[in-house]
Amino acid sequence: MTALHLGFIGIGRMGAPMAGRLLDAGFALTVFDISEAAAAPLVARGATRAASVADVAAAAEVILMSLPTPDVVGRLADEIAAVDGKTRLVVDLSTTGPRGAIKLAETLRSRNIGALDSPVSGGVAGARKGTLALMVSGPRGSFDELTPVLGNLGKLFFVGEKPGMAQTMKVINNMVSVTALAISSEAMVLGAKVGIDANVMIDILNAGSGRNSATVDKIPNFVLPRTFDFGFAVGLSCKDIRLCLEEAEARGVPMVVGSAVREMLSITRSRFGEDADLTMLTRTIEEWAGAEVKG
Repeated sequence: MTALHLGFIGIGRMGAPMAGRLLDAGFALTVFDISEAAAAPLVARGATRAASVADVAAAAEVILMSLPTPDVVGRLADEIAAVDGKTRLVVDLSTTGPRGAIKLAETLRSRNIGALDSPVSGGVAGARKGTLALMVSGPRGSFDELTPVLGNLGKLFFVGEKPGMAQTMKVINNMVSVTALAISSEAMVLGAKVGIDANVMIDILNAGSGRNSATVDKIPNFVLPRTFDFGFAVGLSCKDIRLCLEEAEARGVPMVVGSAVREMLSITRSRFGEDADLTMLTRTIEEWAGAEVKG
């Protein structure tokens, strides 16, 4: 077992497989989640379950967090900073937006704790396989030190030393990804309306200039089979797109297309609920058009 003691806070759909990979790599791991059941499989494999965030901070030199919203990240950062424990570095794997990352770094700096914002892309499947893209910003020395840790989760990209740079890159990535799904869904429904076979459409798009992440993965694997279980909630996607648009507005960058995508997501959330799968966006368009995309 490697000497570095890690903490992991947030054992959700993404956190659980990432924490599991760190256990597999031989790290001592203390975990915390508000759900005891979520942490139980990791405890069964050798992790230590903490009763609180404070207990994690008391035990772990480095804490990794995978949490749903900037507010939750900020609140738990306050709890970490309030403990006179062992923690000297916190890595936030959540998507909180650049302002959340800056606030996190400032909160922790007050207690001489370093911070890296390291949002991830690649979904639950990437978390399981260790093929995520990790965008990292913060002190270069901290990044270099943790490369052997974070490398167990996927491919690392150092974005810059300023807090929030990686978060900006992440919300840009998510904006592009959701935009691809929105326009591809509109196109597929149009094809279905005029009677073009969905599988033929996907084959042609992927052989030509229309190829994108939605036509390669989301639509053939989760829309055409009608499972709609890509594994990312539309409510969380709305949050990510909002963070991107807020940063664009603050920087004076117009995002006309991005604003339309936000509207599509909001309608989908209203129609199917906060926890509906992101790929249900296609269903929204299907209902309007009276056509169904299926293989």
